[in-house]
Amino acid sequence: MAEAIQKKLQSELEKYQQLQKDVNKSMSARQKLEAQLTENNIVKEELGLLDSQNTVYKLIGPVLVKQDLDEAKATVSKRLDYINGEIQRYETLLKEMERKSEQHREVLSSLQQEYQRAQGQAVGKA
Repeated sequence: MAEAIQKKLQSELEKYQQLQKDVNKSMSARQKLEAQLTENNIVKEELGLLDSQNTVYKLIGPVLVKQDLDEAKATVSKRLDYINGEIQRYETLLKEMERKSEQHREVLSSLQQEYQRAQGQAVGKA
């Protein structure tokens, strides 16, 4: 009986560890999005300081291409909306992963207790 519980415990532990890896990946991706958000907010502020007389260039590959100021502002605004949406998606995903993680911890705890009781019974019979 103890061996079956140990196998189940090992399986749950592997699932829990994989979930923790996924949480770490999602946290890393969210941090990158936060950095992009900050960078794009700075660009938006800088574009706000310009008037129609200023020239704006966009880097496309190795080439700087002239871009209309309003078009540049619209592009940055769209990018900010997208990044904010992705951050919200990752926050929801991380909350769900945390909920699953808590469930795995509870299952692992109960399996450990069950395993210890089974070992105690096996020692008592021996």
